[in-house]
Amino acid sequence: MSEHRPVADYRGSCHCGAVTFRITTDFPELTTCDCSICRRKNALMVKVHESEFELLSGAESLTEYQFHTHTARHFFCSTCGIYPFHRKRVTPDYVGINVFCLEDFDPEGITVRATVGAGMP
Repeated sequence: MSEHRPVADYRGSCHCGAVTFRITTDFPELTTCDCSICRRKNALMVKVHESEFELLSGAESLTEYQFHTHTARHFFCSTCGIYPFHRKRVTPDYVGINVFCLEDFDPEGITVRATVGAGMP
């Protein structure tokens, strides 16, 4: 059974701290994805609406990567290489957050749903 968490603000960053951000969520679920890039970066993600995401610092440090349909926008820190978040392909007004970049966050007890990215046309 999934643990219910209250809506709260969480801060996150890349490894070197150049990119920092804030999200507001209650973690309804976490997701994995089997597409070619997500499989390689092995991230565990939470989806938040763009209105619940704020880039606090480091816009100039972000490198963007796009592939296949060039709709999803994957962001990486150009200094340390960490993937903190991406703009989603199917729901571009949502941001997929790498929960391992969140400060003092433990994903224990939150339902993890495997999404199918490899089979998307």
